[in-house]
Amino acid sequence: MRSMASSTSTRGIAAIVGVGPKLGRSIARKFAHEGYTVAILARDLGRLSLFADEIAREEKAQVFAIRIDCSESRSVREAFEGVLSLGFVEVLVYNAYQPLSNSNWLPTNFSDIRVDSFEKSLAVSSVGAFHCAQQVLPGMVERGRGTILFTGCSASLNGMAGFSELCCGKFALRALSQCLAREFQPLGVHVAHVVIDGVIGPPRFQPSTSQRTLVGEQQSGGGDGSMDPDALAQTYWHLHVQNQTAWTQEIDLRPSNPRFFYCN
Repeated sequence: MRSMASSTSTRGIAAIVGVGPKLGRSIARKFAHEGYTVAILARDLGRLSLFADEIAREEKAQVFAIRIDCSESRSVREAFEGVLSLGFVEVLVYNAYQPLSNSNWLPTNFSDIRVDSFEKSLAVSSVGAFHCAQQVLPGMVERGRGTILFTGCSASLNGMAGFSELCCGKFALRALSQCLAREFQPLGVHVAHVVIDGVIGPPRFQPSTSQRTLVGEQQSGGGDGSMDPDALAQTYWHLHVQNQTAWTQEIDLRPSNPRFFYCN
């Protein structure tokens, strides 16, 4: 675990699992901006540490980079030993996914999909989410508060020819979200599933907190039909701070000129 710290947070821990250069990083930055100590988790610790340094510097926050392989239960347990040592995990965002064996996001003939690739996708998309949720739910239930947000995509809702490995994992993640919501929302834990129905592009503004989108401020969409990860991160934040009398269980987000899929 590597710490990139610059101040002490007065809030709980926000654990963001599956942090890449787009959505995951934007969500982490948003929660850091709002005063949370943030733990960011992914497989590539070198890149993750650079993100942690960047966010800590920009937001004057504590950000910890922790390696995790969501397809391995032991790795999840070890990673969350580090996360839980930081304090009470108030927010869990599960944004991990397994890239398709076809790196160009083109359909793959069913007969060409390898069993190990299919199993790895299921492990990362759903089994990893199961393990991560089990790590943080006891503390949330004990305190009667907490938020768990799962990132889905178009494949969470519709089976598509040539995308069996992605769809099956994302279908299972959506089911897990619904099961956890029905079990734990009466105990004070908000569980929601966020369907990203589009392609995520780079942030509209490069790192400069004075230029970032303010809450409620409207920005023009990308000309290529992509989605702004900073704008998406605002929705994750709004879900976390929703009033308990009107919680969202599932929300779908798409650009005005939609395309297909997402990449974190």
